[in-house]
Amino acid sequence: MDVDTNYLESLSKSVSNVSDEGMSRVSALVKEQLSLEKMVEDTEAELKAVKERLRKVSEETLPSVLFEYGMRELKMADGTVISVSPYYGASIPKDRTDEAFVWLRENGFGDLVKNAITTSFGREEDEKANKLANQLADMGYAVSKKVWVEPMTLKAFVKEQIERGEELPQDLLGVFVGERTKIKRK
Repeated sequence: MDVDTNYLESLSKSVSNVSDEGMSRVSALVKEQLSLEKMVEDTEAELKAVKERLRKVSEETLPSVLFEYGMRELKMADGTVISVSPYYGASIPKDRTDEAFVWLRENGFGDLVKNAITTSFGREEDEKANKLANQLADMGYAVSKKVWVEPMTLKAFVKEQIERGEELPQDLLGVFVGERTKIKRK
């Protein structure tokens, strides 16, 4: 590695031209930035912990206590309404995507599976860009293909199917169903 001695000399001169007061200001600002970075890190960790506590109360503890007393909804004296409603989620395990896509297609839900083909072109290659992906590969262009199901579409599909009473391969689609409380303030 070549060292530019001119650059090092100019850097040395610029640092030596900074007064003690200037270095003190820079040092103070460096300390402040480091302190703020630590505060952000700590605050994000604290927020993550608070969100987890909220999730546990909303999805586990409060619904469980309400069910224990035979309630799905409770209206408080101040008009606040606490209700328990189901929520649905799904996330296809990465190691089972091919299998999940086959199941969706074979069971009439192939429209949930999306495809994207991407390639890069240089300037003035608009005509080539309009050709089909397999023609592009034959021409030597690198083509990447992505096949996926939109997470929110999958979630809506799972909700619809479960509410209809349809059977789904729960482990294949990563299905989870839970109860969650909602509090509406008056």
